Amino acid sequence: MKKRTFKDYLKYFTPAILITLVGFLVAYQFVQPAPPRHITIATGQPGGGYYKLGQEYNRILARDKIFLTVKKTNGSVENLQLLSDKNSGVDVIFMQGGVGTMTSSKDMVSLGSIYYEPLWVFYRANLSIRHLTDMRGMKIAVGLEGSGTKALSLKLLAFNGVTPENSRFLQLGLVESVEKLMAGGIDAAFIVVATREKNITKLLYAPDVKMLSFRRGEAYTQRLHYLSLLKVPEGAFDFANNIPKEDLYLLAPTAQLVTRKDFHPALIDLLLNAAEEMGSPIKVFEKPGEFPAPRNLDFPLSDAAAQFYKHGSPFLQQHFPFWVANFLIRMKILLLPLLGLLFPLIKFFPPFYKWRMRSRIFRWYDTLMEIDYEMLHGDIIERNDEFMSRLNEVEQQVSEISVPRGYSRELYDMRIHIEMLRRKLIEAGAGISENRRK
Repeated sequence: MKKRTFKDYLKYFTPAILITLVGFLVAYQFVQPAPPRHITIATGQPGGGYYKLGQEYNRILARDKIFLTVKKTNGSVENLQLLSDKNSGVDVIFMQGGVGTMTSSKDMVSLGSIYYEPLWVFYRANLSIRHLTDMRGMKIAVGLEGSGTKALSLKLLAFNGVTPENSRFLQLGLVESVEKLMAGGIDAAFIVVATREKNITKLLYAPDVKMLSFRRGEAYTQRLHYLSLLKVPEGAFDFANNIPKEDLYLLAPTAQLVTRKDFHPALIDLLLNAAEEMGSPIKVFEKPGEFPAPRNLDFPLSDAAAQFYKHGSPFLQQHFPFWVANFLIRMKILLLPLLGLLFPLIKFFPPFYKWRMRSRIFRWYDTLMEIDYEMLHGDIIERNDEFMSRLNEVEQQVSEISVPRGYSRELYDMRIHIEMLRRKLIEAGAGISENRRK
């Protein structure tokens, strides 16, 4: 009884292995590629809120070996133009709410709002301004070309009949707007910035500059859904100096993270985790945990972001390093062919293996039954030697069959049946000899 070798087993299980491998190859076509290690985010002017935030995101993502290139731009409008161009190299952008109306692209998705961006409108204290309508005929800083500040300020001014035809609009950045306003070079300045950085602080404390309160704020928010009305209580910024000196109301779009539909979902989770970790740069208007949030969006919420807001980070990312978790998440689709194929194979191959082992023995029963039939219906005396020779040949073939020990019973049963027919032939031959002696 020969011991089964690995080669023997491989011969029978190779079909199962090949079927499983084909299943894996087919399923692998649906496995999402690994996320890129290098991505680019379009932000804003160096020193501005978006640019600083991009650098913080770079620091956070670097912990997971994702390298973020922070691209400086003039602001939201330019960012949106870059994202619309697939050849620009920009993968994700910061964008001010409301700017999305400037594109008709259907390829954009939002990852959510990450904080409020208040619109600060400062004007010379010697001017009587209660509403934007009162700015007609004045010199107004409306923000740089390509910035979200300019897009929003022009829209609000247009609502109030203040246009380039009856007023003078200057495209100035934050620093230049503050300097000219304090020097009396302009009458008013529109500034969209989330942080209470030093330039905003200068204007808050400047005795000859005032901040406009949007008394008709609710009317604006009804016309422009992406705006929120924020209340700045008296003394909120400085209790000792009572700044502001009265309750004020600001209009505020939200800063949004925007990308294209083909952006890798694993990176979406990382960006939203970074947004949660960072929180709001100003931390005055937001409630704890309010952002990031899927509201006030210019574009449809991405599927991956929707899952994040509903369930949080994927379970594996919460318990494994990013790249390990991502590999396991991507490979889970291969479990489908594994389970789908192995279950029937497990059910099928034991009976198949049993049938294959027994068939090596039982196929000789056809020959044995043929010999037995001819012995019963033929001339056993005349063909005795022929039958004996055929039996010996069958026995020789059967003796060379190698099967596992578990199937040795069938093998010996076969040899017993061969011996049974041989005895018939021997007895028939003995009868012939007896007759001849008589």
